[in-house]
Amino acid sequence: MPRIERDREIASRRHRRAKLKKLELKALKATGADRDAIVEKVRRMSPLYNFAGRIAELEAAKK
Repeated sequence: MPRIERDREIASRRHRRAKLKKLELKALKATGADRDAIVEKVRRMSPLYNFAGRIAELEAAKK
């Protein structure tokens, strides 16, 4: 039985959130140009997501 549109929307949203979590962890370990590349990738995936702010929060909580 094929998925309906709403189920596809929910699945893509869940997938995006999981991918953003992975990229957050990757960005915490990365430095310099690698981090910039990750930030650009996140901006393409989700333009309204405040990725730099989220990374700053995670770094502050880490200390």
